[in-house]
Amino acid sequence: MRTASTAKFISRKQSPRAIALYIFLLFAFSIFIFVFNAGSIVEDRPAPVISIQSHPQTKFLQTADDELWDAPSRHGLRPCVKPTSRYKAAHGSDRYLTVKSNGGLNQMRTGISDMVAVAHIMNATLVIPQLDRRSFWQDSSIFSDIFDELHFITTLQGDVRIVRELPKELELVPRARKHFTSWSSMGYYKEMMQLWNDHQVIHVAKSDSRLANNDLPLDIQRLRCRALYQSLRFSPPIESLGKKLVDRLRMRSGKYIALHLRYEKDMLAFTGCTSGLTDAESEELRIMRENTKHWKVKDINSTEQRIGGFCPLTPKEVGIFLQAIGYPPSTLIYVASGEIYGGNARLSELMSFFPNLVFKEKLATKEELNAFAKHASQSAALDYIVSLESNVFVPSYSGNMARAVEGHRRFLGHRKTITPDRKGLVRLFDELESGQLRETSSFSDLVQQMHKNRQGAPRKRKGPSPGIKGKARFRTEESFYENPYPECICSSKAV
Repeated sequence: MRTASTAKFISRKQSPRAIALYIFLLFAFSIFIFVFNAGSIVEDRPAPVISIQSHPQTKFLQTADDELWDAPSRHGLRPCVKPTSRYKAAHGSDRYLTVKSNGGLNQMRTGISDMVAVAHIMNATLVIPQLDRRSFWQDSSIFSDIFDELHFITTLQGDVRIVRELPKELELVPRARKHFTSWSSMGYYKEMMQLWNDHQVIHVAKSDSRLANNDLPLDIQRLRCRALYQSLRFSPPIESLGKKLVDRLRMRSGKYIALHLRYEKDMLAFTGCTSGLTDAESEELRIMRENTKHWKVKDINSTEQRIGGFCPLTPKEVGIFLQAIGYPPSTLIYVASGEIYGGNARLSELMSFFPNLVFKEKLATKEELNAFAKHASQSAALDYIVSLESNVFVPSYSGNMARAVEGHRRFLGHRKTITPDRKGLVRLFDELESGQLRETSSFSDLVQQMHKNRQGAPRKRKGPSPGIKGKARFRTEESFYENPYPECICSSKAV
């Protein structure tokens, strides 16, 4: 039997407002149950395997803008090249040093700087060096085509006497022809001064790496810096166009990366690196290496070279690397290089990551570049200027230009230079390709951590590798021109 209160409750009609509320609560509860179950399903799925082939569509972790572009702290350091109070200029008198510079642009630049110091040590007059016309690039440029000759002579007049050519009366006299020993000390050149007893002219057959990296007097080290960073300025036409290219890049984006993409035929042949190349390309490089007499190593295991980190990064690997560091696809990248081996097909692998690539051929007019056509060293000088002034410099290989630009950027205030750990990266690339790294965020974290201390922050120059004895240890030292700290970089408090 129903009670009166129950009957009253049942017979009461529900208002439309209450019915709508009940329906809404029921719908909300259903959505909650669906989302909860869907979350469980997603968590139970295996993590996706990311292949290098899919990387152009991969979204790596984004890094804060200031971390990407800001230079590392210089910790109050500044350039210091002023001579000490004990320093005395070399007058040269009737002793002359003639020099045949060898190699490409930066090999010649650092070699000439060494020769300035050698002339000072030997108290000789330096004749403007002859440049290498027989290197891979077959460049016919003379000194004044690439460098500001008058500036070079006048800015070093307090250090060493420099003349444009030998006096006429000495052109035919017998010369002492010397191939000075590589990485030599101050004492070695003091001993060489005995050659003046029998000769007025000494001819130096090669200029590269003629001085040791370490354990030289402070004044000699600072003279090398004055020669390279202050006196060996590029010729006015090169300086002018180089600055225009920098301005045009800044107008496009404000900030840009200069990428020294050393994926060129000569470098791949020299290093024996063939990963990713066709059989025909690999054979072409082998033949080139076999036919280049001054390359002593002929048989090279390409796989071992790559695993050891001795190969330039490929265009695709550079794209993966920069993306993992955190740079967005819109980043403006100036490519400083010669002709890329494999042409546009291989370059497109980098462009799939970063389509905003710029070359000097697109940045300058044809008329502007005509003066530098068929002169590889002059063209390389333009790349050097743009690389030096970039917000970030990234070399794909530690060759002569990479080391020279890095050292110059350190000298000017430790501008940001990201030096890829090629050995470590190859291991990560292979793990990513094989599926051992199952998350792109993990890959990006590992790459960023690996390069945390490889961005151009101040550090003293590295000495020889442990366990290496004799003269071989000099080859393992970090180049003076790659890092002129501490001799040419001082604390602001230092006198």
